[in-house]
Amino acid sequence: MPITTSAKKALRSSKHKRGFNIVKKELINKAIRQVKKLISEKKFKEAKDFFPQVQKILDKSVKTGLLKKNTASRKKSRISAMIKKAA
Repeated sequence: MPITTSAKKALRSSKHKRGFNIVKKELINKAIRQVKKLISEKKFKEAKDFFPQVQKILDKSVKTGLLKKNTASRKKSRISAMIKKAA
């Protein structure tokens, strides 16, 4: 347990940020699962239309520091390749 007041404040802050980050990561995973589901259902047009929203979510997560730049780039690249391969 933290002893100093600054350490206590840091703990509160990190708990708050952790909750926020968990929600954002779930949003990213839901979006990726949605694209994969559309591809498996052979709804290629909807998957292609939904892809910019996935890109936006990933780019915002990089901007806020949730994901690293290359991680988001890799995820976008793999999703794009899946869509192209399926269509």
